Amino acid sequence: MTLSEARFVPRELVAAIRPRVPDAARFEGLWVCGDIAPLAGTTVAIVGSRAPTAAGWRLAHDTAQRLAAAGICILSGLALGIDGAAHAGAIAAAAPTIGILGGGHLFFHPRRNRGLAERMIAGGGAVLSPYAPDAPAYPSQFLQRNGVVAALADAVVIVEAAARSGALNTASWAADLGVPVFAFPGDVDRPKVAGCLALLRDGATLVRGADDVLADLGIHGVGAPLATAAARTDLEVRILRSLADGEMDGDDLAERARAPAAETLSALTQLELDGIVERRPGRRYARLRPS
Repeated sequence: MTLSEARFVPRELVAAIRPRVPDAARFEGLWVCGDIAPLAGTTVAIVGSRAPTAAGWRLAHDTAQRLAAAGICILSGLALGIDGAAHAGAIAAAAPTIGILGGGHLFFHPRRNRGLAERMIAGGGAVLSPYAPDAPAYPSQFLQRNGVVAALADAVVIVEAAARSGALNTASWAADLGVPVFAFPGDVDRPKVAGCLALLRDGATLVRGADDVLADLGIHGVGAPLATAAARTDLEVRILRSLADGEMDGDDLAERARAPAAETLSALTQLELDGIVERRPGRRYARLRPS
């Protein structure tokens, strides 16, 4: 599927998965390219500066990777900087990630992240927009887009936001919708964290890493993160994507992963050892996800 193949999903269907959306999106629905099934699970939005420090970029990437490996769907706005780092971190965990645009799919912005968007779709995630595919991306629309990001999330994490930042608008939407807001702290004399410090002063939860987010959301006993997408074999990646919809019988899993049963069993054993997949009674397997 390409960005030119976005389909329309009525607001009622989106609301059946994410009830907050009608409160944030004054639209008839969302245009979707990819799979929105991951929205049915736990979701965390990671947003922040479009021009982060190298440390901030790594922090967003590593936090997203760890959360994604725990079974959480990472959301962001597909912007440059922190947004892109968050999506890339989820991809590194071989997990689906969903981006929300501020314009139509045919006017994709920013162009530099188009390749990232295509990788997200190929990896079982999606690119959404509250605007029709042929709608240009005007600056004012990104503020409304931020409301959709917040409405789709179970929590919003802010990484490196200046005093004036679109990420703070997302945090404001989240607060209005009752979505928990987390922020990373930083040195008080660093302009790129001034927004995060302001959020913490106003009541956001201080977070030092993915484990703090997991603990606050009540998620325990998850496996270790996938080191990188390249560290997983193609078969392991197919198995993880197949298990994203829920537990499966070993034979059915082999058929869906398009691999011989013996090879599938070997891959499942490795994923078990890595703490990513759990074997259950009746030769059924499940990816470790939030309880």
